[in-house]
Amino acid sequence: MLKPEIIVICGPTASGKTSLGIELAKKINGEIISADSMQIYKEMNIGTAKPSKEEQQNIEHYLLDFKSPDERYSVADFNKDAKICIEEILNKGKKPIIVGGTGLYIDSLINGIAYKEITYDEKVRKKLEKEAEEKGLEELYLKALEIDKEATQKISKNDKKRILRILEIYYQTGKTKTQLEKLSKEQPNPYNFKMYALNWDRNILYDRINKRVDIMIKEGLIEEVKQLKEKYNHFPTAMQGLGYKEVVEYLEGKIDKEEMIEKIKKETRHYAKRQLTWFRRYEQITWLEGSCGIQNNLTIILEGKSN
Repeated sequence: MLKPEIIVICGPTASGKTSLGIELAKKINGEIISADSMQIYKEMNIGTAKPSKEEQQNIEHYLLDFKSPDERYSVADFNKDAKICIEEILNKGKKPIIVGGTGLYIDSLINGIAYKEITYDEKVRKKLEKEAEEKGLEELYLKALEIDKEATQKISKNDKKRILRILEIYYQTGKTKTQLEKLSKEQPNPYNFKMYALNWDRNILYDRINKRVDIMIKEGLIEEVKQLKEKYNHFPTAMQGLGYKEVVEYLEGKIDKEEMIEKIKKETRHYAKRQLTWFRRYEQITWLEGSCGIQNNLTIILEGKSN
């Protein structure tokens, strides 16, 4: 029996994934499942570049704008929810399209990683949070590197959330994140994923990122973060999002406005670079040149699609 075909559109931030995904959905009677770890949160619209209802153009979007900023949401949660959405879309006789740039989310689907043995233990997390505060994140990074070199080398030394997760997994299961992923990959994947990634000349991409940040500031990112801070006492996961943690620093008087804007741009450029490195690991991916335009890239996707 033929496996259902699922199209994945990924790539770095500010590369045009959202627009391409929407235009593709209109062409193939598709619906979109977001694979963005920050666009899941309600009230976080400007800093996540979340598509508005108008921008969605009546295309159904899933896993978008549905979690409170103070709620936890893991890769395992995404994996489970995305599969439910895929089946719902297929049962409607429509085509599922995964759109997003969160590598771990996409990896969990492509490689069938279920993370069945991984749970969340608040005591372990609080202990690690305290250790990071007292000893510094670098020490925890080195510890994670010693425990699970393969997983740790894939992330930034400043990625507190994922460093703590690597340690959590090991302390809770006695297995490394890499070991659990390999065990999970032994299960057959029920879907046929066709992957496409948007690529741009580096200078053009960086210019797009810089302009996007300027637009976010103009549209009210500072006010958005201020309102979130006033409403929620504790939302560390959401505050790890690019743009949000830098604005918090500004609001707390740690940096001035210009420093904040430049820091957001710099960190976003670094993030885009890491995303490109991540997606280049996939041998089956088809790279699309963003400068060729949406219509040309649509043609490439449609010609590569199975009937």
